[in-house]
Amino acid sequence: MTSPINGTVSREFDVDRTATSLYTNKTSTAAGTGDAADRDTFLKLLVAQLKYQDPSNPADSTQFLAQTAQFTQVEKLGKIADMLQAQQLIGASALVGRTVTYIDGDGARTTGVVTKTKLNGDSEPTLVVGNMDVPLSQVTEVQQNATPTPTTTTTTKES
Repeated sequence: MTSPINGTVSREFDVDRTATSLYTNKTSTAAGTGDAADRDTFLKLLVAQLKYQDPSNPADSTQFLAQTAQFTQVEKLGKIADMLQAQQLIGASALVGRTVTYIDGDGARTTGVVTKTKLNGDSEPTLVVGNMDVPLSQVTEVQQNATPTPTTTTTTKES
């Protein structure tokens, strides 16, 4: 049997509390969650808020618009963060063959040539210098190699 409407929403359906805890949990977790899941969660919360609102005191439409705008803004910021990460990965790949100076595990400045780049998904790119894996954030200097790599050109003569 259902309980009569008494103008208050029980703690079980306290949407504001649920939304706040969901937002806190989402912002404290690592990046990489899907946009579709975030959108679905937002829409579920919105539907729950509209479904369980007090009929004598309905939700303010300006709050609804503000929440929608905030959600859109958070989505766009997530896309910007993804683009910045992609740019970081491209920059790390461009360092292959270059001489870099980095801070090693002992705190000493070490110099070597980057032989390859490891792209670790959502984490920071790693450069391989000699037999050391160096996080990109530890690189303090990048230099062009003193001896350029010779290029080979082939010319074909037309008859």
